[in-house]
This record gives sequence, C-alpha cells and structure tokens, in this order.
Amino acid sequence: MSRSVLLQLARDSIEEVIEAKNTINMQELTTKHPLLSEPIQTTVNLYIDHELRGNYTNEIEDSLVRNILIGAKRAAFEDTNFSPLTTSEYLNCEVELILQTQDGVISEKDPAILKDDSTSQQ
Repeated sequence: MSRSVLLQLARDSIEEVIEAKNTINMQELTTKHPLLSEPIQTTVNLYIDHELRGNYTNEIEDSLVRNILIGAKRAAFEDTNFSPLTTSEYLNCEVELILQTQDGVISEKDPAILKDDSTSQQ
C-alpha cells in the first residue's frame, strides 16, 4: 500500500533534519495538491512500539503543508518530554496525523519503515 501524500510529507520533513538537507519544495507541493494551502489544525504523533515518542499540535492557523512540516520536526526533535529522535528510532517509529477539518477529525497512521521482528518472536 502506498503512503499518503500527507504522511510522506511528515516523513520527508523528519528526514530533512536527519540528513541535514532541504529537499521539500512547498510551492511545488501546493501547486500539485491545492488542499495543502488550506489552514487545517494538525497534530503529529510519533510512536515506537505503540508508545508515544513525540507529539506536536499546531497552535496557529497556517497552511496544512506548513503545519505538517513544522509539526513533524517539532514532534521528532523538540518535544520536551523526549530526547531528539535518533535515526534508528525514526526508522522504527509510526507516524500519525490528526487533522481537525470542518467535516470532522481525520486520522491516519503510517507504520514503521523497519519492522522489529524480535518482539514477535518472544
């Protein structure tokens, strides 16, 4: 199953920090996906082994693209309840997006990039 544009954007945002590269072209994304320009309150949660590992909810109305970019980075690297996400943690974390739309709450979760088989063998 392919990853949604929104979840891919969240992952790409975290990868920009890990790889110390700017790879996301927001203008190109909003041209291709106009919904990303809309102001939508967004929460980004990161989980490792089904336990919360980072969280950020935007408090200012901004575009969906900026809310996801900023939210993913802050959940991964600036949540004061956790140390910054390491590369191995990133590869093993699930990413959840929760959008507060006019039509209701939309939630989607992306599984970890690497699956830890050691827990299933116990």
